[in-house]
Amino acid sequence: MARLVVLGGGVAGHTAATFAAKWLGSEHEVVVVTPNSKWNWIPSNIWVGVGQMTREDVTFELAPVYKKGGITYKQAKAVSIHPEGDEKHDKSFVTIEYTGQNKAGETEEVEFDYLINATGPKLNFGATPGLGEGSQIGDYTVSVCTADHAVHASKELQKVFDKAKKGEKQKILIGTGHGMCTCQGAAFEYIFNIEHEAKKAGVRDNIELKWISNEPFLGDFGMGGLHMKVGGYVVSSKLFAESLYAERDVDWIIGAHVNKVEEGKVHYELLDGTFGEETFDFAMLIPPFAGVGLKAYAKDGSDITDTVFAPNGFMKVDADYTPKPYEEWKASDWPRTYQNPTYKNLFAAGIAFAPPHIISKPMKSPNGTPINPTPPRTGMPSGIIGKAVAHSVCDLITKGENAHLHEASMAEMGAACVASAGKGLFDGQAAAMTVYPVVPDYEKYPGTGRDTDYTFGEIGLAGHWIKHILHHLFIYKAKLNPGWTLIPE
Repeated sequence: MARLVVLGGGVAGHTAATFAAKWLGSEHEVVVVTPNSKWNWIPSNIWVGVGQMTREDVTFELAPVYKKGGITYKQAKAVSIHPEGDEKHDKSFVTIEYTGQNKAGETEEVEFDYLINATGPKLNFGATPGLGEGSQIGDYTVSVCTADHAVHASKELQKVFDKAKKGEKQKILIGTGHGMCTCQGAAFEYIFNIEHEAKKAGVRDNIELKWISNEPFLGDFGMGGLHMKVGGYVVSSKLFAESLYAERDVDWIIGAHVNKVEEGKVHYELLDGTFGEETFDFAMLIPPFAGVGLKAYAKDGSDITDTVFAPNGFMKVDADYTPKPYEEWKASDWPRTYQNPTYKNLFAAGIAFAPPHIISKPMKSPNGTPINPTPPRTGMPSGIIGKAVAHSVCDLITKGENAHLHEASMAEMGAACVASAGKGLFDGQAAAMTVYPVVPDYEKYPGTGRDTDYTFGEIGLAGHWIKHILHHLFIYKAKLNPGWTLIPE
């Protein structure tokens, strides 16, 4: 019997574990190690953050689902990986620390034949002083990165709305809280859902909405922007986004690195090297992502973390990490199999793998401060990668170590995104966009880097219906309900 250990129970990890368990059956063991007791459909957290959904609407208990799927579930966090074993272990193993109430603080060494690192990110609030999810002393902003964060954000937002109803002018600031953030899309959705809810509550005239982002232009989204078909015409995402912001009376500050947050005020540096301040009554700023801090050790106990992981804490895979100027970046730099080049029984999926470089053009202020979005690896790409990696591991287990590895390069992968701009059965709106490929390939598609026949976008009520349906569809799938394998990533 072989054992596959999956670190993380998010989109990538949950997808990898559930498919692997189905394909391997009872002859082999699949173990999921995650500190969370519940699964969270993160794309809907923005609706929780405006009070249109509850925590229960976007989460469910993992234990019964993994029991149904024949998966061993350990509510714990991974601490260190030992790919060579040690004096006590002939096999590879991972050290975990339990977080569940029954065993909290206890450690265990779990041996494995194969390991998939799908831990996701550390929400690096500490990168910017004063940035937080709002519940700790010294946190001056809120977050929608987790369901609990979003519940807290909704309560704080309601206080702002209550003041606006009394005639008090309120200022809301939404965006990114550091110059190296990703996930601009979540903040994009949140600001327009706030705008929508403010109109419904009759307080829009008393609320000033402002966007602040590390993007060099609106619509960059960490992908260097894109050109897409809208209504039969090819337009840039910059024009698409600027029009949306202007139509909804949302002002913006772009190319900004938020370097400090105080009560009611952010301090930022712009790409041109100047510094500024912006006041607020309510702020939701996405934190930068980092690796979760896993360590790696050789058989003799020496630290090999730098061999297994990149400096940002994400796991090295089959990418080209050779430092090179932006002009020499290629689509072929990006990983295909997500296998660690040093230890062939280690794989990474979703946010946990180290990209070879960012996708947007790297930029620095004259002061030397990097201000550019980092690559998005969430949602659909995470699911696709998780499934491909699980397929590879299953083949290695059942067919032998020379089995062909499955590929899922983001430079050959299309993705669909449905960005909510307001929830409502008859007045909701969402921007439905597809992009192919996610990582631009300027050799194959000169000029735009993408195939405009498969890169398009529309905004409207139909998009909202699609997002609402997808919410229920993906939770249905994640619960392993009948026919779950038929639902695409």
